[in-house]
Amino acid sequence: MRWATTAAAVELAATGLILLVSPVLFGRLVLEGELSEPGQALGRLAGIVLLGFALTAWPDPSARSVARAMLIYNLLATIYLCYLGVLAQSVGILLWPAMVLHAVLSILLVRTWLGSGAR
Repeated sequence: MRWATTAAAVELAATGLILLVSPVLFGRLVLEGELSEPGQALGRLAGIVLLGFALTAWPDPSARSVARAMLIYNLLATIYLCYLGVLAQSVGILLWPAMVLHAVLSILLVRTWLGSGAR
């Protein structure tokens, strides 16, 4: 299931690029809200972090430590997006699809991590 870590890396890179290029668009689509200037700066910084994280997985997506890190990221993203969807007053059009994507990637990464002999 090496492709699961590759798929997760692609998702990280895509999200990172969207945040880097247009955090305002990301805010509208996922949170249905506007970002302040400091929020935009933090969004771009988060985009840089996600791109860096994706690049660490790209050359060798079979490494257990990368799969574990991606699993933790996707689990926390799933939980937080679900929390926002349930408790937030306004939800963007992509919030629930993003939550489902992170949940699916979490399941695939658990299978990959366990299948690689993780302890």
